[in-house]
Amino acid sequence: MRQGRGGVRQVTVVGLLGALLTVTKLALAWLPNIEPVSLLILVYAAVLGRRAFGAVFVFVVLEVMLWGLNLWTLNYLYVWPLLVFLAYLLRRQESVLGWAVLAGAFGLSFGGLCALLYLPLEGWHYALVYWIQGIPFDLLHCVGNFVLTLVLFRPCRRVLDRLAQEVFL
Repeated sequence: MRQGRGGVRQVTVVGLLGALLTVTKLALAWLPNIEPVSLLILVYAAVLGRRAFGAVFVFVVLEVMLWGLNLWTLNYLYVWPLLVFLAYLLRRQESVLGWAVLAGAFGLSFGGLCALLYLPLEGWHYALVYWIQGIPFDLLHCVGNFVLTLVLFRPCRRVLDRLAQEVFL
């Protein structure tokens, strides 16, 4: 299949959106578990559909390049694509409150999802302790995701809608 100029622009934009995930995460790294990555992934999936997986792939590769290959970066291989998948299923939803609830629930479940990797490696005792130990951070993640999404989902979606009109249609 021939890509042409439009295909190159699309790949470039998806790559830049993935890089934006990394940059915004780093910008707020001084706050514990407060990150705009979840919000942006929801917006990407709502506007771009399956193309959001490409941006998440770029994000995960950049995380591994920055921080090295660790267990927590392996979590990113399934945790962030899961959020894309859930948002993709709900992409027709118009309620900002619904998006905020999804973002908050994802933040609350983040530690539990990451603990799944420890089940085959360390057993269920370790995975359970790992998850319980991180609950205070999951609560912060939940609140941060909920508030950021409630406040910024609509404006971010408007911007990406405009970009998508120019690049993808």
